[in-house]
Amino acid sequence: MTISEVCTRDVVIVSKDTPVIDAAKLMRDFHVGNVVVIESSDTGNIPVGILTDRDIVVELIPNIADLSSVTVDDVMSFNLITAHETDGVMETVKRMRHEGIRRIPVVDDNKALVGIFTLDDMINLIAEQQMDLAGLINREQQQEKRLRV
Repeated sequence: MTISEVCTRDVVIVSKDTPVIDAAKLMRDFHVGNVVVIESSDTGNIPVGILTDRDIVVELIPNIADLSSVTVDDVMSFNLITAHETDGVMETVKRMRHEGIRRIPVVDDNKALVGIFTLDDMINLIAEQQMDLAGLINREQQQEKRLRV
């Protein structure tokens, strides 16, 4: 299974010059823990960084009194790690674990953003697989009962 099959396609994006306050409002409005920072190009939106709710809470709020003049570019993570849309799910999870990250933008051959894969996506995938297994076991048990009667 490829990462593009399970990633979230609706990604909240911002540009570098977006005020952090506005980015935080987007996170609140869309119930997400991050925004992907993009630069527009002819091939699509190219991810260049990421800003997380943790970046705001841990780095900004305790250290900066006036947040009104701070932009995403001042705070975002620049060392952006991405996954290619054809990467495998387990390959991507291992990479995330190795890098110590909980979310990873997914890009196509042109490095354009196609989605984001998060720890929540992995938990949902595991839950879905467990439900499928439980349904299989239940169905098998029902068939065995019918054969015994």
